[in-house]
Amino acid sequence: MSLTVAKLHAENVSMTFPTPSGGFAALAPITLSIPQGRFVSLIGPSGCGKSTIFNIIAGLLEPTSGRVLIDGVDATGTIGRVGYMLQKDLLLPWRTVLDNVVLGMEIQSVPLRAARERALPLLHRYGLAGFEYLYPSSLSGGMRQRAALLRTLLFDTDVILLDEPFGALDAQTKLQMQEWLMQLWSDFGKTVLFVTHDVEEAIYLSDEVHVMGTRPGRIIASIPVHLPRPRRRTSALAPEFLTIKERCLELLDVNLAPSAPVTAAA
Repeated sequence: MSLTVAKLHAENVSMTFPTPSGGFAALAPITLSIPQGRFVSLIGPSGCGKSTIFNIIAGLLEPTSGRVLIDGVDATGTIGRVGYMLQKDLLLPWRTVLDNVVLGMEIQSVPLRAARERALPLLHRYGLAGFEYLYPSSLSGGMRQRAALLRTLLFDTDVILLDEPFGALDAQTKLQMQEWLMQLWSDFGKTVLFVTHDVEEAIYLSDEVHVMGTRPGRIIASIPVHLPRPRRRTSALAPEFLTIKERCLELLDVNLAPSAPVTAAA
């Protein structure tokens, strides 16, 4: 009987940075395995290595040890195997919304006309109709994030890294964007690794939440979320949701977080 290969597998990945006083262990060896089509979140205090993990998976950093596999193939240090969106939308101010959205396809050598033809129906379907030929300066924060997310999706990779994409938005817009992201994820079937400081956001969106500790950065708990999909806002009142939230908050408390990796089941 053959084993199912994970879509994304980080195997014993660690990172030590040189400093004048010696090596700084930013990331202890971690192993993270995500099946195809799953939505997984990382939460943890500042400085726990979340961005380091993302940069290693994206091929922007070579890990001190370990490797990154995509579909079972070593992708360590390889750029372009995943889509990567930061908190800042990084839209180019001199390009229209449409031409910002197609940028990833252009990088992949898709002809501009073909890229526009593919992107335009998606702009209409996902709430950007009427904004296609405007410039980013004309858009609200939520609209800019929509454009940036569509650009990331159209980069046409199976794995998407989202680093606090809604962190700078107001509370109401953030809730709307979470619903919008869930629709995109359902429609496109991407494998998503999501970083957030918002515990409720992580639980609401995810199939699994990994809680990180620091000094060095490490995964201290992996908590499955079995709430049925599609989820509603009232899911946040469900006993299982509240139990997971309480567990996450306990682990994030510096005085209560364990010093060695553990596994927590909800």
